[in-house]
Amino acid sequence: MKFNALLLMAMLCIVSIVKAQEISDTKFGKGMFNFMAKDSSFSVKFAPRFQFRTNTTWMNEDGHYQPGFNNMLIRRARLKFDGFAFSPKLEYKLELGLANRDIAGANEFNDNTPNYILDAVIKWHFYKNFELWVGQTKLPGNIERVISSADLQLIDRSILNSRFNIDRDIGFQIRHHAKLGGNFMIREIFSFSQGEGRNVTLGNIGGHQYTGRIEALPFGSFASKGDYSEGDLAREAKPKLMVGFTYNFNADAVRTRSGLGSYMITDEGFYMTDITTIFADAAFKYNGISFLGEYAYRSAADPIAVNADGTATGAKVLEGTAFNFQAGYLLKSNYEFIGRYSTIAYTEVSGGGTQNEYTFGISKYIVGHKLKIQTDFTYSEQDKIKDFLLWSLGFDLHF
Repeated sequence: MKFNALLLMAMLCIVSIVKAQEISDTKFGKGMFNFMAKDSSFSVKFAPRFQFRTNTTWMNEDGHYQPGFNNMLIRRARLKFDGFAFSPKLEYKLELGLANRDIAGANEFNDNTPNYILDAVIKWHFYKNFELWVGQTKLPGNIERVISSADLQLIDRSILNSRFNIDRDIGFQIRHHAKLGGNFMIREIFSFSQGEGRNVTLGNIGGHQYTGRIEALPFGSFASKGDYSEGDLAREAKPKLMVGFTYNFNADAVRTRSGLGSYMITDEGFYMTDITTIFADAAFKYNGISFLGEYAYRSAADPIAVNADGTATGAKVLEGTAFNFQAGYLLKSNYEFIGRYSTIAYTEVSGGGTQNEYTFGISKYIVGHKLKIQTDFTYSEQDKIKDFLLWSLGFDLHF
């Protein structure tokens, strides 16, 4: 019932906008509908998208790879609205998720409801190059996470991202950018947020989360916002580079992966500890060549959750370091060949051991990232767990 009500509400909203506003010229990849009020007091762009995926694995059994499982899924299905309200200086973004993995995670801290809301944020350009963001959206973490899942070179993000990213949260962000001379640009972001992750509605259990990020672009801006998309689809005429660093501190965190993971519950309530996450990353593009490199580190003041009597609950903060390197080359035919190497080293508290993944992929961009077909092959090796091979195939459709 809730799912159907959400769809009905979204469609009624779209229909009412169609009747009340003027439709501007648009085309595929620029939004399904673009509307501007007759008095230019607000605008709305509606851009639905979805991703189909199929995966097949082979597990290593004593040196022989045996068929594991095959599954097909709608990995993402989303409704995206953005535009401005009252003034072009007051922008907004609303993104809703409808696929199983988009809405998973119902628990007592979000009223046992599906996680429909991905982004609900207002962006106010209040003074020169300063912006104030208020609401729920991605924290300024590692570049791979901040890049939309619609704009990836490979089927999905790396294991560095899946284990260490800081994802979304509810709060405030101050953003600023400036030129230091010539084309050299610098961007700074500071975020103050609840610390529990997205859609938590029953108050802040622990402390708050503080995130700072700085980005340097020594050769100026990328074409077509290419610093926040993978692959050099714009075929940069001159080399472009972005180097970024993020520091995240989650005070009295109650989840095993800062704002993600399971809650650390004790016999007296919640176990709280300070968690620090650090990212360093770089993106380079030139003439169809692209490179992305990332480093991640996480540690906690007291990573092992314990009860009042000092006995361990079994819950632990996921600590460790990770690297991710990937590179691609885009042919003039819009086929891209991509290679990726990702590695994680866990601390002894987190079970120790390492995990390595090697991925090779091919992407065919029909209309850029808006319509594409992708396939990749991954070899994964990890201590204490069987090695496996993974083949993935998928397509993206984004209006």
